[in-house]
Amino acid sequence: MQVLASNRLTYETAAQRLIVSITPSPEGDPPYQGEFLVGNLNVEELLPEAVQEQFVQSASAVWEHDDVHIINITSALDRGGRVPLPIEGRKEGVYVKVGSHAAFSPCLMAVSSPESHVRCSQGQQPLAYCYDTFAPHFSIHWCNLTLVRAPLSPPHPQAVPDSDLSSPFQLHVLPTPTAPGPVWGPGVLEGSGDFQPPTTSPPQDLLPAFLVTLLVPLAVAAVLCVVLGHLMCCRREGV
Repeated sequence: MQVLASNRLTYETAAQRLIVSITPSPEGDPPYQGEFLVGNLNVEELLPEAVQEQFVQSASAVWEHDDVHIINITSALDRGGRVPLPIEGRKEGVYVKVGSHAAFSPCLMAVSSPESHVRCSQGQQPLAYCYDTFAPHFSIHWCNLTLVRAPLSPPHPQAVPDSDLSSPFQLHVLPTPTAPGPVWGPGVLEGSGDFQPPTTSPPQDLLPAFLVTLLVPLAVAAVLCVVLGHLMCCRREGV
């Protein structure tokens, strides 16, 4: 991965290549996952390790278990959030997904209950007693909490002994059927005879329309001139 950075004052740029090695956990993905919306931070403010450890400690207190790890960190802008106004204290917001092999705590289950969803639709806080666990460093939007019970990871395949190859039961893996694609033709339209252009239209007599367009405004203007002259010349005082 190549990272490009630019200085807004001097317009200098720098590039650095990072090699990221991802090793899957031997225990697989945690089956219990929860996603929190932190409203008072930007995504770059949650990347330092110290801040992540502090968030994990707060999440462990809510989870009531120490086996809590961060799975993903996403900016709220990538989820359809709006860019905040340039006012002090306004942040973009961060979605933090954590996971654990321990079940959800009663507090988390209360937040995701139907009663809490009704309260959130009415603009109220959900039913929970662990609001202050993340305070004052993290402002959690509890109505945006998402709890997911992920399926267990499948076990790693193991080698089959030679003695089991003679078993009458065999597993056949069939390829996934693909949707039929479009059928391409020869690219030539089918012939339908010679092209017959439309016949010429008969000539139209436009003189009446021209006379109406020209004489009607002139007649109206003449009538107005006669009426105005009569009012100005024949209706004067003393005459």
